Amino acid sequence: MGTSSRGGSGLEGVLVGRSAISWVGGETGELAYRGYDVRELVPGVPYESIAHLLLFGEPPASDPSPEVVRALRAVPPVPELVQRAVDGLPVDRTPLEALGAILPLLGEPGTTYPPRLEQGFRLIRRMPELLARFVRRASGQAPVPPRDDLSHAANYLWMLRGELPAPRAVNALEGYLDLLADHGMNASTFALRIAISTESDFFSAASAALATLKGAVHGGAPSRVTEMLDAIGTPDRAEAWIRDRMARKEVVYGLGHRVYKTEDPRGLALHAIARTVAHPDRLALAEAVEETALRLLRGAHPRARLFTNVEYYSAVVMEAVGLPPSLFTPTFAVARSVGWTAQALEQAADNRLIRPDVEYTGPPPNRRWPRPVPGR
Repeated sequence: MGTSSRGGSGLEGVLVGRSAISWVGGETGELAYRGYDVRELVPGVPYESIAHLLLFGEPPASDPSPEVVRALRAVPPVPELVQRAVDGLPVDRTPLEALGAILPLLGEPGTTYPPRLEQGFRLIRRMPELLARFVRRASGQAPVPPRDDLSHAANYLWMLRGELPAPRAVNALEGYLDLLADHGMNASTFALRIAISTESDFFSAASAALATLKGAVHGGAPSRVTEMLDAIGTPDRAEAWIRDRMARKEVVYGLGHRVYKTEDPRGLALHAIARTVAHPDRLALAEAVEETALRLLRGAHPRARLFTNVEYYSAVVMEAVGLPPSLFTPTFAVARSVGWTAQALEQAADNRLIRPDVEYTGPPPNRRWPRPVPGR
């Protein structure tokens, strides 16, 4: 990978490489996986088939992808030592912090470069299983093993709850997983590709990717959206709450995106999904807050191109399917595990250490170290 242009803080305008996995049209509001517009895929395409497209480059012959289903079922059982390690994690840790401790356990001792596809399937299969195991253990419940007769999305809800989820909830979660499976050179993907470029192992690289999600501006914002909606409570309180937030120069979460300068296609799709699964009162609150926030922020910043981003209705959808806010970001990681796998394999296929330059702004490089005068 090489730098082709100069950029400012945040690397805007800097091309760091080439990829054939996903295309993000920030000016046009488009997202395509291997050339397929996600708006044509969601809802309807199973997550296993999205995984097939991202990992193999073409759609499967049938849905859900038989090849991906077989590969996920063929992942070896979790070793007992790993199960005990997960059960021994402190229960006061957040699920995201627990997941950070869990990911390195998925590799074999001495795992080395390069990444392999079967390691990716292990990440995709075992991440939700071990995450659910920790969540249930932390609440004093016995773990629920996965079922081979359930889809990936349904299995995730089954392992968390211990009861079969409603089809409407499964469809909504599957749509979320599809839409968040990959998204160009985002922060977590960039971290993962940097790690792979050093010839680190796949699970260490996935851990590096996961570390980027703890901040609120990449993967962590949906829980803040829920906090905001809870604080506002009813549509009639939205304007006063947002005006107060703006007066204190605090962030209104779920609005604006570093790439999209128009509608985020994922946000539009998630809004449509939310209409099928969210409680009517909650949906009405979310829509009222969205409308009010956009009106006030656009009025205050008329030149800004502000639109609702993917995090806003992600929060509404995930809470509607029964996930608590503490699981919003880990669920983002569950969705992105397929993209991380595809990106790791692509990086390794034509690898070069990612080592960008930085513009030095410190003192001139000819300073002399001060020496004491002898005898003083």
